[in-house]
Amino acid sequence: MSLETVWLALLGLLLAGYFVLGGYDYGAQMLHPFLGRDGEEEKRTSGNAALDAIAPFFLGNEVWLVAFAGVLFGAFPHLEGTLLSGLYPLIVAILAGLVLGNAAVQLRRRSHSPRGRRMWDVLIVVGGTVPAICWGLVVGLLLHGVPRRADGSFHIGFGEVFTPFVLVCGAVTVLLFAAHGATFVALRSEPRIAAKAREMGAKLIGGAAAVGALALLLTLFGEGASMTNRATSAVITALFVAALGAGWWYLTRGRNVLAFVATCCATALPVLLLGAGHYPYLLITGAGAGLDIDHAITDDATLKILSGFGVLVIPTILAYQFWSWWAFRGRTGQRHPSYF
Repeated sequence: MSLETVWLALLGLLLAGYFVLGGYDYGAQMLHPFLGRDGEEEKRTSGNAALDAIAPFFLGNEVWLVAFAGVLFGAFPHLEGTLLSGLYPLIVAILAGLVLGNAAVQLRRRSHSPRGRRMWDVLIVVGGTVPAICWGLVVGLLLHGVPRRADGSFHIGFGEVFTPFVLVCGAVTVLLFAAHGATFVALRSEPRIAAKAREMGAKLIGGAAAVGALALLLTLFGEGASMTNRATSAVITALFVAALGAGWWYLTRGRNVLAFVATCCATALPVLLLGAGHYPYLLITGAGAGLDIDHAITDDATLKILSGFGVLVIPTILAYQFWSWWAFRGRTGQRHPSYF
């Protein structure tokens, strides 16, 4: 395997890790008004069930996004220059949602009035929904293909974003992240809240599957994804459907751990679809050609220097993630106090 392919796999791994870990953060934020404790119980416990479930991991999960951005800037400067300029409005919206959601979660605890908490609750939901839908739009754009100018540069405008397939991808991602968040809350919460989360998560998985079927129909009729490797893309799509089915099956039977494993796979597979389905292209047009890995990646000397840093940084990120999960294992309230 070439060094270029290794770095592309690392880029995909970091983005998939962010989708899995940040995805349940966004999902819990979107669902916390529906999965929280009632007013009197929240006053006694000084916390919210859904937010307490993600509390120990909330800010730490963003390190995967930072690492992804670092690899994109360092190892794929030509892709970064082309991609971010076209996606600038969506990237700004994602960052604004992150800042808004993080601030609202932190400030909610300081509010002692019901009206104040309701205001922060709305902002928390917005802070989870905006990044989720924007990431879905980004995935939809990259799957569908983006126009290429005569000079070889790519152009992404509002006309490309507001197409049926891209909007459907945005809706699928919101439903998928919400289901993933509900499954994580079920895994972490006490039995009563867990049962409510499982019921909601199963319904959301059904919604994601239904909307995803619409994206598949658009693709079959030539209005959806433009994949370079169609056989590989079909296999990954089948795995995605199987992961959704497994998540629904295990949720309806109270198997929280296996359901969470299934939704983790479902949130990671769209990244694999982008990488393996388009390889060796990283950006494509509707006709199937585009920017390939050889033209997107930096020179070999820079890659070797970056590899030295990667050997140190990536294991550190993984070690931190495993430590945090081990330190805060168990259901909320059993091994750590309420945070939010």
